[in-house]
Amino acid sequence: MAEKIQLMIDGGKAGVTPQLAQALGPKGINIGEVIAKINEKTTHFKGMKIPVTVEVDGKNYTITAGTPPVSELIKKEAGIDKGSGEPNMNKVANIGIEQVVKISLMKQDSILHNSFTSVVKSVVGSCSSLGVLVEGKTGKEVCGEIDNGKYKHEIDAKVTEVPNEKKERLDNELKSIQTVLQKEKERKAAEEEAKKAAEEAKKAEAAPGGVKKAEAAAAPGTEVKKEAVPAGKEAKPAAGAKAAPAAKPAGKEAAKKK
Repeated sequence: MAEKIQLMIDGGKAGVTPQLAQALGPKGINIGEVIAKINEKTTHFKGMKIPVTVEVDGKNYTITAGTPPVSELIKKEAGIDKGSGEPNMNKVANIGIEQVVKISLMKQDSILHNSFTSVVKSVVGSCSSLGVLVEGKTGKEVCGEIDNGKYKHEIDAKVTEVPNEKKERLDNELKSIQTVLQKEKERKAAEEEAKKAAEEAKKAEAAPGGVKKAEAAAAPGTEVKKEAVPAGKEAKPAAGAKAAPAAKPAGKEAAKKK
C-alpha cells in the first residue's frame, strides 16, 4: 500500500527532514535525489510556502507540488493586494509577458492544456479579469498577438525576468492608461447626470399642474410673474352665488315716502 508524506516547504529550498528520512531511508530510496526533484518542481515558487506530497510505493515514488491559485500568483507578480472591482474601466497593474511566462511555469501541471502557449494564454485571460494589463494591453489584445507569433521567443525560451528599463516603461504606460480611463469615466458620469436631469424636467412638465410644480421648484426669492387682469373686466362670481342688489339713489327713495 502506498504511503503519502505531506510536506510544507519554501519554494526551491526543501531540505532533509526527520519525516522524510524515516519514510524513505528504510525503503532504500535516495533522499538527496527526492529533495533535488522537489526543489526542481518548486523553484518557481521562491518566497512562497508550497504544499508537497511524496507518495511512496515500495522503492518507487511520485512527487506532487501544490500551487496557489492563478489569481494569487498574478497579484504577487503585479505587487497588488487585490484585483480591480471594475476590470474594464479600472486598471490596477501592468506586467510583462515574462511575468506571465513565470506564472505559467508554476501552473502548467495543474491547468489542462495541449501546449505551454495555451497555458500562457489562460494566465493572460486571468490577468484581464483582475484588471491587470499585460504589455500595456488587454487580455484579448495580447492573446491575439500571441496567435500572430509575437512573444514567441519569450514563451519558447521560457524567459521569466523583466529588464529594469522595461519595468519603468510598463509603469509609465499604466499611469497614462489610468489617466485616460479616469477622464472617460468622468465624462460618462457627467453625461449620465445631464441625461437624468433632462428626464426629470420632462416628467415635471408633463405631469398635471406641471407649470405650478415648476414655479414651486423655482429658487427661493424668485418672483413668479402672474397674468394681469385687463382693466374694466370684473371678476365673475362663483357658481351658485347670488349677486348683491344694486344700491338705489338716495333722492328717489325720499320722494316715495312723501
